[in-house]
Amino acid sequence: MRWLAASVVFLAAAFPVLAQDIPKRSFCVFDPIGANGPLFSVMKAARAPALGWGVDLQLRAYTDEKIAAEEFKAGQCDSVLLTGTRAREFNKFTGTLEAIGAVPGEREMRMLLQALNQEKAAGLLRSDGYEVVGILPAGAVYLFMRDRELDTVNELQGKKIGAFDYDDAAVTMVRRVGASVVGTNSANFAGKFNNGSVDIIYAPAVAYTPLELYKGVVPDGGVYNYPLTQMNFQILIHRDRFPEDYGKKVRDYSLDQVDRAYELVASAEAEIPEEFWTHPTAEQVSDYDEMLREVRLELRDGGTYDGTALKLMRAIRCKTDPTRPECALALE
Repeated sequence: MRWLAASVVFLAAAFPVLAQDIPKRSFCVFDPIGANGPLFSVMKAARAPALGWGVDLQLRAYTDEKIAAEEFKAGQCDSVLLTGTRAREFNKFTGTLEAIGAVPGEREMRMLLQALNQEKAAGLLRSDGYEVVGILPAGAVYLFMRDRELDTVNELQGKKIGAFDYDDAAVTMVRRVGASVVGTNSANFAGKFNNGSVDIIYAPAVAYTPLELYKGVVPDGGVYNYPLTQMNFQILIHRDRFPEDYGKKVRDYSLDQVDRAYELVASAEAEIPEEFWTHPTAEQVSDYDEMLREVRLELRDGGTYDGTALKLMRAIRCKTDPTRPECALALE
């Protein structure tokens, strides 16, 4: 997962402030590998600039994302790094940025991050005493399949698809296509795919090598080249425990790292051999687009997704491609 190093390489020079003179704040970092993992290593680099912003970060590694989220919620962590979907319980708006089918690609994601870095959007990043102070792009999420011949929605019926048990969107999508939901989490989903316990999982390309997903793909599997969503990681804080301008400074610096982040995402995608990529037809893309739009509306109406976030992402999609059929419907 070395790609994550580009998402938030906080290496700005610290102001000449002694760490013992500023308040200490805990930063709970989800890293599947733990304190020796790449995520935790990258976040340790955040200490230098954070000192200059008036905070002495004390990092703690968590291999279980659920526990990290629970301890943050209980106030035992001042700050936390979580996946966008897991962060939804703290901020419904930013938790909707991973809505399935809502962000087609890198161009749209860049536009979204730029929009959210404007001062007028700051209120959307604050909710119930929490603030999202960084959103780090992690690339498109694809279907990884043990059988590359599964290239239509109908062919997914009856297949076992691994879905994170806390991810309402994924569970809804799996059931919509008539497949069987197999509960997984960030610690075991790769293993279940590799050993054949599930037929299909969803993951970003950056997971292919470090999580050894090639063990499940080779020899007959494939990666379906349709972006289900754009994955992101989010840094959240208890707002009253940090300086007023801390969030803005972290977001500005994070945004500066986007180019490098996408370079590493592209490199990770290139590591997947071309023969394992399967490419949908235009008709199949249209079918998936329509199905995911219906799922988004269902989840919005059911309270899972935030309507304002969906409306913003629809506006971005229609700005980059005004010919999309949804642009005339304005249902989101």
